[in-house]
Amino acid sequence: MKKTVGLFFIILIALTSCVSEKEKEIQRQQRLSMDSTILTDSIQLRIYRIDSSVIETNSFNKKVNALMDSAKVSGLAVSILNDNKIIYRNAFGYSNANKKNKLLLNSSFYGASLSKAVFGYLVAQLTNEGKIDLDTPLQHYLDLPLYELKADDKWRSLWDLKGDERYKKITARMCMSHTTGLQNWRWIPRPNDPANKRILKIYFDPGTEYYYSGEGMMLLQYVIEHITGKGIEQLAKEKIFIPLKMNNTSYLWQERFELTFCNGHTSEQKTIKKDKRDVAGAAGSMETNLIDYSIFVQHILRLYSEQSKITDVLFKPNFRIKTKAQFGPNSLIQSNENDNIKLSYGLGWGILESPYGFGAFKEGHGEGFQHYTILFPERKIAMIMLSNSDNAESIFKELLEIGIANTYTPWKWENYIPYQMKNQ
Repeated sequence: MKKTVGLFFIILIALTSCVSEKEKEIQRQQRLSMDSTILTDSIQLRIYRIDSSVIETNSFNKKVNALMDSAKVSGLAVSILNDNKIIYRNAFGYSNANKKNKLLLNSSFYGASLSKAVFGYLVAQLTNEGKIDLDTPLQHYLDLPLYELKADDKWRSLWDLKGDERYKKITARMCMSHTTGLQNWRWIPRPNDPANKRILKIYFDPGTEYYYSGEGMMLLQYVIEHITGKGIEQLAKEKIFIPLKMNNTSYLWQERFELTFCNGHTSEQKTIKKDKRDVAGAAGSMETNLIDYSIFVQHILRLYSEQSKITDVLFKPNFRIKTKAQFGPNSLIQSNENDNIKLSYGLGWGILESPYGFGAFKEGHGEGFQHYTILFPERKIAMIMLSNSDNAESIFKELLEIGIANTYTPWKWENYIPYQMKNQ
């Protein structure tokens, strides 16, 4: 009798769980319909690429599915813009592979370093408004030593910089172009200093070398917050998220993300528990989705077409990059491999040259999430890829070539090694 009762409750719990998941799926579909109302552009059957060639969307969809299956990519959301309009958008795979929940157009992703591209636009606006000058040392804006900012915050303290007077040279342009001399993150050892796992350091004279630095971006965030008296989330809402109707984007976790968030997945396609960010970070805390981020990219393209001063600032090449790779030991090795595309950095965006005009790109990379965005403003074309899989970067090179005929992204420098080469 006890076994029968126990079995009954197990079945009841299972049925309740199924009903709950079904209800959630209905709610997700309803939310998708509501979120999609802010999109005004129509989906096209053909995609025009930067070299003026064309690919049918059905053909593109088949190629995406084939690549994802071969490379074991759990989920991927893609949008493409032609003539500054969103003419293609689709979601493939799962938001949670374990539960077999489908990835939707409004599924919420951890944006990782795409946060920096949005921050770059914010800084460009503040520059245009005269709130900050890109080449004035940040110390100039403070009524206390720079290292005393965030001094009471254990994880973000700048106190380590006190003994190095070079902090007085650091400018906003250096922070946004990754030339401050600071490491990426203080808890990630720099290749030439493996013993240092927690001390913030200036490794070279600010403005003289390129080294990707989230710490540098955060430093500028703290200064801007001090100057304006507003937090980064408030500034972003006022100047970007609300004006552009990016209703599902925030530098902080919001309750509205609970229904639509997607989980990250390991290279073995195991589901990773969702990290819900409770501290706003310009360098990497943003949550967003394909709908919102496509609107953001579309806005940037249109600003460029309107000859905006903001995009002049945003896409000005500030520093020429001469490293063999963006991360790892090869990031310290000098190379001319990308001279053909004049690889540079602008204001939070990487810059390259192509026969079809310049390209502005930004990647995002976090545990279980890999993203890439590139704009060719002179061709009015862009492509956005958001993925919740640690395998996604292994198909980015082919997707960019198939989708918009972009063969100019420095995939070796980015470490976007195709899965076929990894398998070999």
